[in-house]
Amino acid sequence: MLERIRACSICRDTHRRAPLPHQPRPVLRARASARIAICGQAPGVRVHASGAPFTDPSGVRLRAWLGTDDAEFYDDSRIAIVPMGFCFPGLTKDGADRPARSECAPAWRDQVFSDLPHIELVFAVGRPAQLWHLGRDARPSMTETVADWRRTLARAETPVVAPMPHPSWRNNAWLKRNPWFEQDALPVYRRLVRAALDDRFDEAWDQFRRDCDVAA
Repeated sequence: MLERIRACSICRDTHRRAPLPHQPRPVLRARASARIAICGQAPGVRVHASGAPFTDPSGVRLRAWLGTDDAEFYDDSRIAIVPMGFCFPGLTKDGADRPARSECAPAWRDQVFSDLPHIELVFAVGRPAQLWHLGRDARPSMTETVADWRRTLARAETPVVAPMPHPSWRNNAWLKRNPWFEQDALPVYRRLVRAALDDRFDEAWDQFRRDCDVAA
């Protein structure tokens, strides 16, 4: 599957929209044994250059958010990194990253996740990933969806989906306006990450759900 994706060029060859302005370089990491999936938007320019996901300041922040070191984060036997778009989509005239290409998700995501049968915890990073992984359970906006993190985690569905904003510096103002994310949600996310890495996720998730019932 990974070989097929890394040879994909639909974003360059498509006629449904403007083609990718550079050669495709799909960036993702996965192995069938992975227990955690990190699902962001699309590689940025630094990741396009390196060919490895989250090799930028956003990645440093994300690893801190999850409580993982580099070795754990890049161990694809434990953590899969599957963005909504696999190739860097290019920049707008203002220098911002364009949205993820729309061809990737319908072409590949169902196939990829069918080959990841052991995923227990999905981090839906940003609005597109939240819509894909939560469907009708996504709230009307990214902020509302992340603010609803307790109810989302407690859903009786697998894999468990944890919504979060993108760790980009562009979201610094959002983090200042919403301090509850780092104060309340991230400690729970870190406990679930550690439990998944230590092969005791069901125990930790059940405890979280019991705690939610007591609080309610």
